[in-house]
Amino acid sequence: MGQTIELKSADGTTFSAYVAEPSGPPKGGLVVLQEIFGVNSHIRSVADGYAADGYLVVAPATFHRVQPGVELGYTEADMNAGFGFKTAAEGLPPPGVMADIQAAIDHAAQAGKVGIVGYCWGGLLTWRAACTLDGLSAAVPYYGGGMTAAADAARAPTVPVMVHFGDQDHWIPMDTVEVFQRAQPGVTVHVYEANHGFNCDQRGSYNEAAARLARERTLAFFAQHLS
Repeated sequence: MGQTIELKSADGTTFSAYVAEPSGPPKGGLVVLQEIFGVNSHIRSVADGYAADGYLVVAPATFHRVQPGVELGYTEADMNAGFGFKTAAEGLPPPGVMADIQAAIDHAAQAGKVGIVGYCWGGLLTWRAACTLDGLSAAVPYYGGGMTAAADAARAPTVPVMVHFGDQDHWIPMDTVEVFQRAQPGVTVHVYEANHGFNCDQRGSYNEAAARLARERTLAFFAQHLS
């Protein structure tokens, strides 16, 4: 089990982050970025899982600047609320939540090299972090909505990136994934027979086989680049 701590961004903003520690010396640091549902029980479970695999894990509350303490479920009402918070966060003046992600990376760096993994909106932020932030050694976005759109697909990552998509994801059409692949030949792209949110075991779109395979690939990727 982890604990919630307070971190401070470069502009002096304080925000909460869930931190999970390994039982022994860490293999490195990981930043886990939330979906649009906040640092909820699922994201804390993901963080705990990576900690069990030997990483010091930091999951920052990336909605904090627009609404502190967000912890939603997966009902339609929760989704509508989450979209509202995401829209507000995306509308913040630059660098917005990226400053908080940088603070999370800096905290995780006490464990050595740092990787970042994110889901849904967190996948998009993971991609942006791989292209714009300092202190990372690897990045793994999961079904990052928006990252295959022209503006984000044109970004240039500065660290190795592996991406996971689902071929039944109506939020991220496969033709845009193919365009992304052509624009980013250096990025490893995996596509699964799955829907959006396939990694989340609290959602109806959960796909156990896809989630397991994607996690195995992610852990191998981090072992390669964070050791």
